[in-house]
Amino acid sequence: MVSKRLSRLEGHRRKFMAVIDGTPECQRAVHYAGRRAKNSNGGLVLLYVIPDGDFQQWLGVEEIMRAEAREEAEAVVAKIAQIVRETIGIEPEVVIREGGAAAQINAVIEEDRDVAILVLAAGSAKEGPGPLVSSVAGRAAAFPIPVTVLPDTLTNEEIDALC
Repeated sequence: MVSKRLSRLEGHRRKFMAVIDGTPECQRAVHYAGRRAKNSNGGLVLLYVIPDGDFQQWLGVEEIMRAEAREEAEAVVAKIAQIVRETIGIEPEVVIREGGAAAQINAVIEEDRDVAILVLAAGSAKEGPGPLVSSVAGRAAAFPIPVTVLPDTLTNEEIDALC
């Protein structure tokens, strides 16, 4: 069960969250979430999750690998945040976590009670729409807040028209 959302109370604002995972579809999710946030005077949270299974080495090597993964995450999110600033004109919040994607999404939702909508975009690969979209489709209760899933065919211009 998720904590009560605070986004409609005085001093709070609704936030849209997009997950940054390096896929082409995450760019569409960020664009949609950013436009919705701007048009509704809300906020945008960009979440990057570093998979925790990547660091099963000797302690010294593990620390170096963890630091490198963190640096890469910061660089990727900084680039996307700059695109958001330039194209949409809002300042996104950046959150970088380590662990399983679904668990970290749920943790951010629980910790930031202004996060009210998770935005995902379906991929067009033959393997399927992507692991997060598949988890939403497979279980109705995958995430405790509404999830907007964008089809893989929308262009940024079509997304702008929808927002």
